[in-house]
Amino acid sequence: MSQSSTQEVPSGAGTGSSGTAGSQGVNEGDLQAIKDLRDLYQEMRVEMGRAIIGQQEVIERLLICILARGHSLLMGVPGLAKTTIINSLSEIMSLDFSRIQFTPDLMPSDITGTDILQESDQPGRREFVFVKGPIFGNIILADEINRTPPKTQSALLEAMQEHRVTASGKVFDLPKPFFVLATQNPIEQEGTYSLPEAQLDRFMFFIHVDYPTAEEELRIAKETTAGGIAKLKHIITGDQVIKFQEVVQRVPVPDHIYDTAVQWVRATRPKSDDAPDFVKEWVTWGAGPRAVQYLIRGAKARAVLQGSYLVRTEDLIAVAEPVLSHRILTNFHAQAEGVTSRTVIDKLIEMTRQQA
Repeated sequence: MSQSSTQEVPSGAGTGSSGTAGSQGVNEGDLQAIKDLRDLYQEMRVEMGRAIIGQQEVIERLLICILARGHSLLMGVPGLAKTTIINSLSEIMSLDFSRIQFTPDLMPSDITGTDILQESDQPGRREFVFVKGPIFGNIILADEINRTPPKTQSALLEAMQEHRVTASGKVFDLPKPFFVLATQNPIEQEGTYSLPEAQLDRFMFFIHVDYPTAEEELRIAKETTAGGIAKLKHIITGDQVIKFQEVVQRVPVPDHIYDTAVQWVRATRPKSDDAPDFVKEWVTWGAGPRAVQYLIRGAKARAVLQGSYLVRTEDLIAVAEPVLSHRILTNFHAQAEGVTSRTVIDKLIEMTRQQA
């Protein structure tokens, strides 16, 4: 390898489609970091397999989200190991893990922390001391987030967006790295509170956790009923996670990838001139500009996990569904026809393939 400070990526290098990085380049340190991360990713998948059987796509999407500095909302019925997946990820990444069980009586201060009156160093004198809540961790599991009222749900907004908490007029920075991974149960809707759109949009990914295959379920029956819970080894550190996040930010993106991301997002808006007929027929509300940012950031992170030095079209396609599915609101006509946001996304991707 050349000893020069930067190495330009050739046209189409590491991609399954044509495109150039323009004037951007990947320096040798980033090249090595991408290779290291690809190897670590394979090691993490093997280690996660000791605690989680199946759910490889869910694990990959969570790692993409973490590398892209995003937050995820996981939707799945009980018993699909959502909590175990998140806990295992924090263990192999050597990160502090906090679980918040959301309930109807949970208050915002139960999440962020509160002032407690304590004796000071001076006898007979008391002072308020801020006691940090469970939000002060690296990976926060917001379990069944839709079981608490919007007032408490909104306690996460500042933390998710600004990575800080304001309490009693003081600002407290959250530890780095910081991620909120929330879960929802789709089958029990009585006594639940839907997330406000403003907060739903803060989640980079909406990840559907599905049932395991028959083979995976057989393995679950055999391997998880004969012994204790596997203790996972620490593979990377928090400092390494931050380093890889910085590498992801510098990954070159060809112009056609930017064009496609913008085209998809604008096409989801039924009142836009760019919207195809099926969007105007089925969609009430489309995605905003934050979706474009998350599509690009997610595609960069996915490319790095795959060991690529350039974002490819397949990387953008891979993150389209988790980024856009909760940002597209279908109307009654679509629901009557069994059309979901996934259907709209699939048709948008198909349009791109036909134009290629």
